[in-house]
Amino acid sequence: MRDAGRFEGWRSNELVGYGLVVGLAGSGDSQRSVVTRQALQNLLGRFNTTVSEDELSSRNAAVVMVTAKLPPSANVGDPIPVTVSSIGDARSLSGGVLLFTELLAPQGEPYAVAQGALVTGGYNFESQLNMQQRNYPTTAVIENGGTVEVPVNANILNADNQLSFLLRDPSFGNAQKIADAVEMRFGIGVAHAVGADEVQIQYYPEFGSLPRFVAELETLAFLPDTFARIVVNERTGTVVAGADIRISDIVISQGDLKVQIEADSFGLQPGFIAGQNDGISSLVITNTDLSVDDSSSDIVASFPSATIGDLVQGLREAGVTSRDLISVLQAMRAAGAVHAEIIVQ
Repeated sequence: MRDAGRFEGWRSNELVGYGLVVGLAGSGDSQRSVVTRQALQNLLGRFNTTVSEDELSSRNAAVVMVTAKLPPSANVGDPIPVTVSSIGDARSLSGGVLLFTELLAPQGEPYAVAQGALVTGGYNFESQLNMQQRNYPTTAVIENGGTVEVPVNANILNADNQLSFLLRDPSFGNAQKIADAVEMRFGIGVAHAVGADEVQIQYYPEFGSLPRFVAELETLAFLPDTFARIVVNERTGTVVAGADIRISDIVISQGDLKVQIEADSFGLQPGFIAGQNDGISSLVITNTDLSVDDSSSDIVASFPSATIGDLVQGLREAGVTSRDLISVLQAMRAAGAVHAEIIVQ
C-alpha cells in the first residue's frame, strides 16, 4: 500500500531564496548586472562599509536563486540539500561560495537558511574567443548546505480522526481493493473508497498510537489493477508496453516507396546572337529525371488475436525498425485494433 499513494497532508514543501555567490575566478556577473552591484553594496553596508555602485567592478560574484525541498517532517538543525542557479550573466559558478541566504516558504516566512561551498560538476573556461565548457556550470548544488530553522510536523488526521489515502494512479478498482484490505485487517466500516483517487480510513485510539497504525497500513498488501498503456518516444524511437496487452485480428502491410526527382537547369544564349541583337534573351532549359525505387523489403503480416509482445517480436523478426514500429502502433490504435492507451512523448 505504501507504493500506491500517500496520505493527505504528508508532502514536501518548496523553499526559495535570493542570495549571492562570491569567490569566483572572474567568471561571475559582469558590470552590466545592476542587481549584482546592488546586492554587493547592500552586503557591504551590513558590515558598515560604504561603497558606491560605480566602484564595484569585480567579476568574482554572482546573484543566484537558491531552491530546496523541506521534508514533511523536520526538526530544527536538520540538514537539507539545496540547488543554486545563476540569474545574471555569470559564465560559471565553479569554486564559488554561497553566502548566508534565507529560504522562504510560499507564504513568505523563512523556514531554513543556506550557506556553503558549491559543487557544479562542470566548468567554463574562455580565452581569446576560445571556450571550453562541460555540463552546465551555472547551476550547482550544496549537499546538506541548508539548515532547518522552523520545525515541521505534517498533520495527516482531520477533525473527525480520519486519514485520507490518495492514490498515485486513480482507479476505482484499486481504491476498493485498498479499502477491503484495511477492513480485513482492522474491521468492517473502518475504510471506504470515496472515489477513484481517495480512500478514507477511520482511526480509533484502540488501534494503538497513530505512528503504529500508519505503519501497519503501509505494510498492507493488495493486488493492483494493471493499466493497458503503451509509451512511445518518437525522438529516441523507444516503445515500452506491457507484453500482455491484447490486440484484435489485424493485417499489417508495411513497405517503402522512394520517389526521387532530379532537375538540372541551365541557360542557353549563343554569344554571337546576344551581342548583335538586343531583343534576344537567354533560354532556360530544364532536364528532369524521375526515378521510383520500390523497396524489396515490403512486409505483409497477419496477426490473429494476440498480444503486443507477439506483435513486436514478429515485426522485429521481419526487420521493421523502431520508428516504423511506432507508426504501426499508432495506425493500429486509430483502427481500434489496440486495446490500450498510447502515450506519445
